[in-house]
Amino acid sequence: MKKIFILAAGLFIAGAANAQSPVRFGVKAGVNIANIIKDDGDNFNTEGKTGFNAGVTADIPLTESVSFTPEVLFAQKGYKLTNNFGEYSQTTNFIDIPILASVRLAGPLDLVVGPQVSFLLSTKNKFETGYGSVEDVNENSDQFKKSLLGGVIGARYGLTENLDIHGRYALDFQKNNENGTTNTPEFKNQVWSFGLGYKF
Repeated sequence: MKKIFILAAGLFIAGAANAQSPVRFGVKAGVNIANIIKDDGDNFNTEGKTGFNAGVTADIPLTESVSFTPEVLFAQKGYKLTNNFGEYSQTTNFIDIPILASVRLAGPLDLVVGPQVSFLLSTKNKFETGYGSVEDVNENSDQFKKSLLGGVIGARYGLTENLDIHGRYALDFQKNNENGTTNTPEFKNQVWSFGLGYKF
């Protein structure tokens, strides 16, 4: 992961130095629809779990049609599982750092694609039945990897010079507990996200 950060820093410096137009900073927020997937494609019959994301972004022009677009986001992920006993849900809070390239396709429509590094902040597990609910926070965080490498692909559409809408799909390339315990199911996070961005 150090190589990714070195590459990102190099792109940021080179892009800022050779930018065809000014570097623009912005904020963004949106909704996450998260779930999990096993390495073999079986998703445990889980359901999507809704959360949110919010953070800051930069837009660094490299050419007329390509920009370097790093972001730092707070992102909620997780999943839900319903059975005869009740509903179990797990919420995982991450700091996501997407290191993206934005490629102009047509008009104000951009393709965004690139790697992402995610850092685990906390986990919350909740089990609800007809008799009540049980909740714990951070009880099994030690069983999960603290950092994960993944990828992002999506699109953004400029509504105005400052405001855009975007949608994307993110998938972890690493399983959640490769350095954890065998008692924790092995899965990868996957997230669909939709939101708004504003550039200053």
